[in-house]
Amino acid sequence: MAKVPALTSDNFANAVENASGVVVVDFTATWCPPCKMLAPVLDRVSEKYEGKASFYKVDVDENPETAGKYGVSTIPNILFFKDGQVVDQSVGYVAEGALSSKVDNVLS
Repeated sequence: MAKVPALTSDNFANAVENASGVVVVDFTATWCPPCKMLAPVLDRVSEKYEGKASFYKVDVDENPETAGKYGVSTIPNILFFKDGQVVDQSVGYVAEGALSSKVDNVLS
């Protein structure tokens, strides 16, 4: 199972803001129980959409400026980007089917 790669404030712009297509970013923290529950779900969904969408995670404790830029105050918080712009958001734990549906909506 592929692990979703982590981004830092240093490489966030290149991977997300300057990217074309769909990018899904999970804002998370190591101490957050719902975030830990979401991690394997995100891994499975990222495999399902390989080649169609990019998936990343950002640790809010290590990258507070990136979290702040997007108004992330509650985690887990998934932002859906299309061509560098936020087009959707999901706050809290989300089941695999619901996450897949959100990705499908952004891709369409």
